Amino acid sequence: MIEIFSSIQGEGPLVGARQIFIRFQGCNLDCEYCDTEFSGISGTCQVENTPGRRDFMEIPNPVHLDTVISLLERWQSGWPGIHHSLSITGGEPLLQHEVLLDWLPQLRTRHPIYLETNGVLHGALFQLLQHIDYISMDIKLPSTSGHLELWEPHRLFLKEASHGNVFVKIVVNEATEDWEIHRVSEIITSVNPAIPLIVQPMTSRDATVAISPIRTLEIQELASVQLTSVRVIPQTHRFLNQL
Repeated sequence: MIEIFSSIQGEGPLVGARQIFIRFQGCNLDCEYCDTEFSGISGTCQVENTPGRRDFMEIPNPVHLDTVISLLERWQSGWPGIHHSLSITGGEPLLQHEVLLDWLPQLRTRHPIYLETNGVLHGALFQLLQHIDYISMDIKLPSTSGHLELWEPHRLFLKEASHGNVFVKIVVNEATEDWEIHRVSEIITSVNPAIPLIVQPMTSRDATVAISPIRTLEIQELASVQLTSVRVIPQTHRFLNQL
């Protein structure tokens, strides 16, 4: 595990909601736009002592469930009602599905569970779906991620995720091509055209957006031909200097 902290959700339909983030190490993909550093397995996890105050302390890995529950209970007692849900993120948290099978039923008694995933490990999702309240699923575009052959894994994942509360997110920039948007729309339509699609302009750490306003609207228009809910939402935590 890398870190546990409190911040706002900066992406997707729950943008602006306060969440507790549990970030797991490791990922099965290596996307070009990834904003998380993975320079090896860390021996310690950074844990915020006070929610949202960035007063991190280091605790040894592996972090035990009892430690996490104790932290959540302390935060709930001292700062009741400030958190909407608990975000399980990474990296790719589904790589830790065996740990999550043990953790999620107990964590979910404290907060709803929000899973952030790269959307390819459908077998792991199948094992955990009953314990998850929200699924934020990426579909990786070749133009922004550098991955070319993930269409079928994404389709299988979305088919499984559609049994729960899922939305799809795509990261776009000026290099994003029309055919990529058509392919995403076809995948979503083949499962359920009402599944929301979030178009997320690529945003750098200094909050510079890597796509023009007109091209952003063109992409939203292309997707809306087949889909019933297409929204453009940037990474708002970048603009607010949140974690």
